[in-house]
Amino acid sequence: MYEDSSGPPPFDRNNLTENKGEFSKMTTVIRSSVTFKVFAVGFLILVLLIPTAMVRNLIKERECRQDAVVEEIGAKWGTAQTISGPIITLPYEETVKTGDGKTTVYTRYFHILPDKLDVVGELSPEIRHRGLYETVLYNAKLRLTGLFLYPDLEEQGISRKDIIWSRAFLAMGISDMKGVKENVNIRIDGMDMAMNPGIETTDIFTSGIHVKLKTAGKKEKLSFDVSLDLNGSQYLYFVPAGKDTSVSLSSTWSSPSFDGSFLPAEREINEDGFNARWRVLHLNRNYPQCWKGNRYKIADSAFGVKFFVPNDAYQKSTRTAKYAVLFISLTFMVFFFAEIMNKLSIHPLQYLLIGLALTVFYTLLISISEHTGFGKGYALASIATILLITGYAKGVLRKNVLALVVGSVLTILYVYLYIVLQLENFALLLGSIGIFIILAVVMCLTRKINWYAIGVEE
Repeated sequence: MYEDSSGPPPFDRNNLTENKGEFSKMTTVIRSSVTFKVFAVGFLILVLLIPTAMVRNLIKERECRQDAVVEEIGAKWGTAQTISGPIITLPYEETVKTGDGKTTVYTRYFHILPDKLDVVGELSPEIRHRGLYETVLYNAKLRLTGLFLYPDLEEQGISRKDIIWSRAFLAMGISDMKGVKENVNIRIDGMDMAMNPGIETTDIFTSGIHVKLKTAGKKEKLSFDVSLDLNGSQYLYFVPAGKDTSVSLSSTWSSPSFDGSFLPAEREINEDGFNARWRVLHLNRNYPQCWKGNRYKIADSAFGVKFFVPNDAYQKSTRTAKYAVLFISLTFMVFFFAEIMNKLSIHPLQYLLIGLALTVFYTLLISISEHTGFGKGYALASIATILLITGYAKGVLRKNVLALVVGSVLTILYVYLYIVLQLENFALLLGSIGIFIILAVVMCLTRKINWYAIGVEE
C-alpha cells in the first residue's frame, strides 16, 4: 500500500497564522503610511466636489425660480421699460424701375429726431413679495419736452412732392404698453392731441404710441410737451433721441444702479433716495438726426437706472460656495496634522463625514437666508457647522485641546470668508493675501517634520 501524493497537501495551521501575521503587518504599514493617507484625503476632496457642485446647482435653481417670480409679477404690473423718442416719421413714395422697364412704387419712411429733448421724471418704487421672493416695482411720472427742426429734405434725397403729408406722424417707443396707466395727451405747438396705440412702421420701435401731425410740412419747427404715467419693474431706460438730450430723475430708492451706455453727469445718493441727471449730445451717439428706413438701431444707446434689492442672498451664496474646496482642504489639513503629530489614526470615512458636514453648510445657508437674509443665515449656518465638527473632533481626536484648535480654525475661516464677501471690490486681493498667509503658516509649522520617519517603527 502507498499514499496518493496527488491529493491536496495537509492543512498547516502554522502557515495560516504566519500569512495572517504578514497581511496584518502589511495593513498596518499601509495605514501608517503618510503617502497613502495624503492620497486618500486628496481623493476624498475630489469626491466631495460632486455634492459641492450639486449645492451650486441648487443655488442656481433657486435663483432662477426667483427670476421667474419677478418676471411673473412684472408681467402683470409692467416689465422693464425703455422710452424712445419722440420721433417724427414722414412716409414718402419711392419709384423703382425693374429690369423689364416697368416701375413699382414703394412706401418708405423718413425719420427725424428732435433737436432738443428734456426729460424730467419722478420714480416711486415699492417692494412686492410673493412667497419667499421679492421684487422692486416702480411708477414713473415723466414729462418730455423738446423741439423739432425739419431738415432740408432735398439734401436728404427726398422730394417734398413725394412725401405723403397726410400720413405723417409723431411716435414714441414704449417697450411694455401694459405699463401705461393713463391716457397720453401731447401738446404740439400749443395744440392738445390724444396719442393712439401702435406704430405704422417698425423701422425704429416695435411698440409704442403715435399721433398724426396735422401741421406737418407747414412749419419749419415743431415743439412738443407730453406727460407719461408709467408702471415698470427692474429698470427704466431712455434713448437719447435729441441732438441735445437731458434726463433728470429723482426717487426715494436709496440703492440705484446707473446702467446703460451713459452714466449720469451729476448724481446724489443718500438714505432718502437719489437724484441723477444725464446729458447726451448727438456726437456721443452712433446715428444722425435723420435717415431713411431702418438703417440705425437706436436702442443700443439707451441708458438709465436699475432697481435692485441690495444684499442678494443668492449672489452671495454663490460666491460663498466657490470657497467650498478651500474650506474642505484646510479643515482636512487640520485633522491630518493633528493625526500625524499626535500619532492618532483617523479613518477615511471619518474624513468623508467631516467633508459632508462642511458641504451641508451651504444648503443651510441658502435655506435659512431665504427667510432671514444673508447675514443672519450665514451666522446660524456657520455656528451650527462649527459646533457639529468641533464636537465630532472631540470624539475622534480624544483631546479637548485638539477639538478647540479645530473649532478655532473653523471660526477664523468663516469670519474671514464673511469679511471677504462684504469687501466685494477687494475680495480677490484679500483672498489672495489670506491664502498666502495660510500657506506660510503651514510651511512654518511643518518645516521640521521628518515625513519619512513617520510611521516607521523604531
